[in-house]
Amino acid sequence: MPMSRTAALACLFVATAIWGFAFIAQKSAMDAMGPLTFTGARFLLGGLLILPLALREHARRPNPVTGRQWGLILFLSLNFFLGAVLQQYGVLFTTVTNSGFLTGLYVMFVPVILLLVFRQPPHRVVWFGVPMALIGLFLLNGARLDGLNTGDMLVIASAVFWAMHVLLIGYLARETGRPIMVSSMSFLFAGMVGSIGALGFETPSLDQLGAGWIEILYAGVLSTAVGFTLQAIGQQHVPPANAAIILSAESLFAALGGAVILGERLQVMGYFGIVLIFAAILAVELLPALARRTVTGPG
Repeated sequence: MPMSRTAALACLFVATAIWGFAFIAQKSAMDAMGPLTFTGARFLLGGLLILPLALREHARRPNPVTGRQWGLILFLSLNFFLGAVLQQYGVLFTTVTNSGFLTGLYVMFVPVILLLVFRQPPHRVVWFGVPMALIGLFLLNGARLDGLNTGDMLVIASAVFWAMHVLLIGYLARETGRPIMVSSMSFLFAGMVGSIGALGFETPSLDQLGAGWIEILYAGVLSTAVGFTLQAIGQQHVPPANAAIILSAESLFAALGGAVILGERLQVMGYFGIVLIFAAILAVELLPALARRTVTGPG
């Protein structure tokens, strides 16, 4: 389905806003249940919600999904699950400040993986935008890390898998023409694996799910069904390295959520961080377009 670059960017920005507020739900849910229980519940809910849309989308496409594409969808789903569950375990053991910054490291991992693994160098402006976004994330999160611990290392590991997810989701959505179906398959895979893991390593119960139903509802409906599906739709039209920098705006909305819901306030340097992140987003989106116009001329 044709989509303008502006509409694709809007999809990504809405997704980042939803994910930013989801950090609060992810943290508070751990008071009621284990990480695997929460992961299984949120992704099964999200996957089942969009499954009818996914089946309808699949039926409307004349071209079949090839065996190679199914293999890549499975690989995507595995990266998606590992990114989500490692992040969830990390949130359990580290501070929100650290987890917010360290999750954002996928901004750096995406162009590096793109170059070293896929042999595709991103636009050179990305190498300018990535450090700018990272510095902005660091300032936004107080320009400090509270001593790296096991939770921090888990979040760093999750950022590698989130980077792979960013690289694969746009490619598969574009190649199959089925962004909703690809998203649904990854949600259901993560939900089933998480649920099986919860039954084996945790003690999930209806009481736990009832105590955290608000968090599950937000994470399942908005963060998963809406947010990640918007990412898949938007990334069909935005290069992965650019998308990673745009998605780093998630930390801005996390800070906003902390201010509105938890009463947290940014330090002065946090506002400088916001400026740098938005400058990085504008740089990777506007500079290449301006360069093309300079070369081709107006009209």
